[in-house]
Amino acid sequence: MIILTLDQFIKLYIKSSFLPGETHALIGDWFLLEYIENQGMAFGTTFGTKSWHKLALSIFRVIAILGLFYYWIKQLKKGSKLEFLIVLGFIFAGATGNLIDSMFYDFIFEYDPCMPFNYLKGSGLEVECSYGTIETRHSGFLFGNVVDMFKFQAYWPRWIPYLGEKEVFPAIWNVADASISVGVVAILIRQKTYFPKTKK
Repeated sequence: MIILTLDQFIKLYIKSSFLPGETHALIGDWFLLEYIENQGMAFGTTFGTKSWHKLALSIFRVIAILGLFYYWIKQLKKGSKLEFLIVLGFIFAGATGNLIDSMFYDFIFEYDPCMPFNYLKGSGLEVECSYGTIETRHSGFLFGNVVDMFKFQAYWPRWIPYLGEKEVFPAIWNVADASISVGVVAILIRQKTYFPKTKK
């Protein structure tokens, strides 16, 4: 609940206070706040342009979250380690946080089809904007964008082959993305502790 509340608080603040693409330094020149929205999955990855693409992704999220919650309850009753339950909670909170954006943000905030983040070539929904005709995304329940804001602005040294002068981590992310990543990495690192093999 702490992670989910923090995630939504930051997203609502950014969406209410920042202009699209607005950037502010958070820590020095290497850790920034930059307001963007993405129509797909974690870290800005996309899934498709048709309405059923987004709907399928959102429905999958709902099913995955319900399944994870059921699994969490089973592990709680089973007496699993508190650490494992907390790690599962990280994943659950992150997935729920991004789902809330898709479910409700198109109703909480006025939907602007001409906003750059809502542009979606191939959607088939054409709208007239001040700068011309564009195709915009579908809107409504389960179709909303996910709000992202954290960005590392760090670059690999020039002498490193293939990576020289490229961004170390170019994706822009949110608390929910970070929470999911922490949970998954913890399970990978601690899997022998969480899933001990029983001796015959």
